[in-house]
Amino acid sequence: MRITTTVNNERHEVDDVWEGESLLYMLRERMGLPGSKNACEQGECGSCTVYLDGVAACACLIAAGQAEGRDIVTVEGLAEGDDLHPVQQAFLDAGAVQCGFCTPGLIVATHDLLARDPRPEDSQIRESLAGNLCRCTGYEKIIDAVKLAAGRMASTSAGGGA
Repeated sequence: MRITTTVNNERHEVDDVWEGESLLYMLRERMGLPGSKNACEQGECGSCTVYLDGVAACACLIAAGQAEGRDIVTVEGLAEGDDLHPVQQAFLDAGAVQCGFCTPGLIVATHDLLARDPRPEDSQIRESLAGNLCRCTGYEKIIDAVKLAAGRMASTSAGGGA
């Protein structure tokens, strides 16, 4: 089947999509967007988190056919050209990127959190990221990255920037 969808603000037509194919497979293997990772295939680890019509979702649990006519944003779509989104940059600057496998999902989850709550408390950060598993860390650097991104985004918006 052919799927027509918008991914990272670009319209795409993807041919020969199998009925049981996941959105994650379509993004990674058919569209060449490897940012979202394939780990658990059960929606438990969060490494495949993308936005589907503005709602954060595990791409491994969504059939590719469900993307027909919908808007998808992947971790790659958060950047503006070569300029990383403040959340992406904060993860680098805070040392929250270790093996990198969980990082895309954590970045999308953090982006989603900060869109809803620009100044979250530690407990809110932990709760919002609870669906994202990292096997490399104790999460402290990740929480540091969320706080760093929140601070940078707040100072940018306070200064009249985007």
